[in-house]
Amino acid sequence: QVQLVESGGGLVQAGGSLRLSCAASGSIFSISNMGWYRQAPGKERELVARIISGGSTNYADSVKGRFTISRDNAKSTVYLQMNSLKPEDTAVYYCNLNNPRWGINYWGQGTQVTVSS
Repeated sequence: QVQLVESGGGLVQAGGSLRLSCAASGSIFSISNMGWYRQAPGKERELVARIISGGSTNYADSVKGRFTISRDNAKSTVYLQMNSLKPEDTAVYYCNLNNPRWGINYWGQGTQVTVSS
């Protein structure tokens, strides 16, 4: 069983920055792919950024150049640095751990990010 605990959400003005963290329990963090997703009211959950076990990253077009995903395998933690935030970034942000070889997929409880204009 893997538990994911997110932190770092909050209220920020447009143009500001936040850093989200997601700490994972268990021993499979380093060999798993990690992702950040978000879900705004009335919308479907969407991928924001992903970092695979080898370190390669990919981003949604809407956040490229503003958000950076990183991971610290020693701390079993994945981060999402969010800069130049926009009101349209307002959503609940969810951490995801995925290991397709083991058929494992876990979600965190979500953290609210609200960007005021």
